[in-house]
Amino acid sequence: MALKAVLVSDVPNLDQVPENASLALYSTRFSKGVEMGRVASRIPKFLVIGHRGNGMNALQSSDRRMRAIKENSISSFNSAANFPIDFVEFDVQVTKDDCPVIFHDNFILSEENGTVFERRVTELCLSEFLCYGPQREAGKEGKTLLRKTKDGKIVRWDVEKDDSLCTLQEAFEQVEPSLGFNIELKFDDCIVYEQDYLINVFQAILQVVLNYAKDRPIIFSSFQPDAALLVKKLQSTYPVFFLTNGGTELYYDVRRNSLEEAVKLCLEGGLQGIVSEVKGVFRNPGALTKIKEAKLSLLTYGKLNNVAEAVYMQYLMGIEGVIVDLVQEITEAVSDMIKPTTAEDGGDKNLLEGDGKMQMQVKSKPEFSQRELSFLLKLIPELIQI
Repeated sequence: MALKAVLVSDVPNLDQVPENASLALYSTRFSKGVEMGRVASRIPKFLVIGHRGNGMNALQSSDRRMRAIKENSISSFNSAANFPIDFVEFDVQVTKDDCPVIFHDNFILSEENGTVFERRVTELCLSEFLCYGPQREAGKEGKTLLRKTKDGKIVRWDVEKDDSLCTLQEAFEQVEPSLGFNIELKFDDCIVYEQDYLINVFQAILQVVLNYAKDRPIIFSSFQPDAALLVKKLQSTYPVFFLTNGGTELYYDVRRNSLEEAVKLCLEGGLQGIVSEVKGVFRNPGALTKIKEAKLSLLTYGKLNNVAEAVYMQYLMGIEGVIVDLVQEITEAVSDMIKPTTAEDGGDKNLLEGDGKMQMQVKSKPEFSQRELSFLLKLIPELIQI
């Protein structure tokens, strides 16, 4: 689907995001004295981002950590904020009465009298959406919340610490204010969206951001190429990243099928960076050169980001951050392997040059010579073909 260019002035009632909003990705959670690079979206340190807060829910997993706290909830976001992370990532959809809500799946499932009901989130009004799961009002019982697994099995959405569903506004109001938000603009891969619909969705989201973001760092991201391009055209304050599987899955839209296509999209649309499935990067490490030459930032997501050694390998490769489920474990590993210092303290690896700017000092790590690192980069694509 190709969308024509849209100017902010073409969008009814859409106000400009103020200039004093958080133009950079960085908050008080970042080290002081960091100066920005070429553009406002250059990343001055290795970022750790909590996936759907403190981690996604894998309800059939034998790992209790994947069922500890309800994903995409206020509790999950604030739990993640207890650790030295920079952002939480979460999924935003807009209800039929134009309220941005935080929920990953396209459909919400419930059960009544033994019958399973499935409703599309964007076809619910806000009051209908909020009636699922735990309720804030004492004594009020919400509708049973179920979830469909990737293999089609329907299971109860049971976690150790449950919480109510929430809106984007509530997240801004109730989550630790220094914690950045990576707002994924969520759309259904099976639907071709009209331009007017996308504009209405972004108008609703940007209005909440305008009213409640204050100085909070924000990144927008989307797997939907036209959505990413459009939100960049509608505002210039916050960076927009294109989400891609990096070729690990193939789609009808070729722009989604490789890191090279992702780079082309970013350059054509003025996007600031790419968020790739980590396997896509490991399978094609040569694409990193093209990404760096294009002066784009690169973050990754995926199960391998819950493995400390894989995260450290990405740091060595020059990847700028990871989205993780095991927030406590990975932040501890990153803190142990990569210690932020100032230039006066010295360090093994400079991310930015100049006195007083951020550097990275490896504290405890595997030791690789340049030759060994080169060999690993050649070997990894062969190992990752799974």
